[in-house]
Amino acid sequence: MDFANLASSQIKELLEAQSHVWNHNYSFHNSMALRCAVQLGIPDAIQKHGQPIGLTELANALAIHPMKFPSLYRLMHFLVRSNFFFEKKLDNGEAVFDLTLNSKLLVKSHPLSLAPFVLNTMIDPSLHFSIWLRNGALSPFHIAYGKSIWEHASCSSEFNEYFNHAMASDARIVSAALVNSEEAKCIFHGIESIVDVGGGNGTMAKAIVEAFSGIKCTVLDLPHVVEGLPAGKHNIVYMGGDMFKAIPPAQVVLLKWILHDWSDEDCVKILQRCKEAIPSKEQGGKVIIIEVVMEDHKDDPKHINTHLLLDMQMMSLNFGGKERTEAEWKKLFLDARFNNGYKIFPILGPRSVIEIYP
Repeated sequence: MDFANLASSQIKELLEAQSHVWNHNYSFHNSMALRCAVQLGIPDAIQKHGQPIGLTELANALAIHPMKFPSLYRLMHFLVRSNFFFEKKLDNGEAVFDLTLNSKLLVKSHPLSLAPFVLNTMIDPSLHFSIWLRNGALSPFHIAYGKSIWEHASCSSEFNEYFNHAMASDARIVSAALVNSEEAKCIFHGIESIVDVGGGNGTMAKAIVEAFSGIKCTVLDLPHVVEGLPAGKHNIVYMGGDMFKAIPPAQVVLLKWILHDWSDEDCVKILQRCKEAIPSKEQGGKVIIIEVVMEDHKDDPKHINTHLLLDMQMMSLNFGGKERTEAEWKKLFLDARFNNGYKIFPILGPRSVIEIYP
């Protein structure tokens, strides 16, 4: 290309390309601004105020340094553009801010708060993608922390707490959607016992046994996760163990956001342990999987983008971890000898509920 003789259309294309590069290069500020808002408690302050709040009142409520008031406005303006807050002008010209549904989910006292999920954002591993692709390290997480994410959680109580709170916040959203879905009611109807594998502190299990009376639930997770959790309440039993070795027997096994953490080979091993734990299809045996099904929302750009971002996140955390297409899921099911078919219910936004039968 002769840069000394560019047509106006070529100049426009070059500048648009530059802007495209900038947008991607600086897009990390989306997650960092959101994290900052949660750390400062901006959604909580607006909620407590009870009505749209002015910048000065907000800054004082957050103990912002007086020199940084203009910077707080720039942060708020950025998050308004991202649809996390409303901004409107009063008759006197003052700007006031209010919550949107998105930021209501970041209020820490909200029953479905996603604030722990935002605070658990893991950035460091993704900084090592290029090194990881060229060496023998198992994952970018290994490079950043010197061990796997599960090993790190077992020896860092702070990380383990953040991680479990994040997973619990996701479980609250999922369980709220499930217990109010007619399709989900059909999925859980008639179940007598269920094992929630990797069920953390039992948030999902509690929602299930409260919504579907008569179900007995065992929560299986690593010993350091379930240690100290109350046992024997609400038809729930907590058990420390290893899903690769054995899963306690039950009519149904639940895997919520588990398999995307693992390679195909490891997923087959987990599914084989599930198959050993449940009865035949005729006796009600099945595995319920809650995961992304890639390419299942081809007409929804927002869900497609979510799928791709989650896939990159899995690549940064675990070797072999990934989001999967229906064809890839089907192959896993057949490799694990689940030969009686499967059903996909796209009822959880970007994720689906999948039933597979032994």
